[in-house]
Amino acid sequence: MSAVADVALAACLVVGAFAALSAGLGLLTLPDLLTRMHAATKPQAVGVVLILIAVGIRHPTIDVITTLVLIALLQLTTVPVAAHLVGRSAYRTGQVRSDLLYTDELSEALARGAPPEDLD
Repeated sequence: MSAVADVALAACLVVGAFAALSAGLGLLTLPDLLTRMHAATKPQAVGVVLILIAVGIRHPTIDVITTLVLIALLQLTTVPVAAHLVGRSAYRTGQVRSDLLYTDELSEALARGAPPEDLD
């Protein structure tokens, strides 16, 4: 590998590991479920993608690259959907602190009796 590839690999690994670490620290320090959920999903997805890029730089074969692209796409599509579902179920079970919300559009929709498909 060239020196440029080594530097890119190291940068992706360090930044990806820092993003994953910040997700873990956010889970421990943030005050409520919604902010913890945000901290767990955004940096974690970025960290995984950066580490996958580093693996792709280290092993640049077509088999490895296609597998890494598939993993990245699945991560980037499933993590936000899972976070959305966790947030909705937490809201409906009363686990969300309403004093920390700036606007609460879901309560307005529930109050007017909107059907479930209109609440997404």
